[in-house]
Amino acid sequence: MGLTNNDIFKKLRVAHKLRDDEIVKICALVDFKVSKSELGAIFRNENHPKYMECGDQILRNFLNGLIIHLRGPMPEKKPKPPSSQ
Repeated sequence: MGLTNNDIFKKLRVAHKLRDDEIVKICALVDFKVSKSELGAIFRNENHPKYMECGDQILRNFLNGLIIHLRGPMPEKKPKPPSSQ
């Protein structure tokens, strides 16, 4: 079977050496609220009774926040002046 969202999230957390409070701040960069207890449930073993599956929305918002965290916010695009021909 392929990787689940939980597996991807766990691998990203380890690869970037992120703590739960840092993940909360990263999600806040895209106005997405997630609590430390929710993260704890996502990172638990699948057999644990408090285990929670990581939904697409959580992973998507974390990835978007991670991009901002690593690269910085996107610069605003300047409108192109109308071409005079």
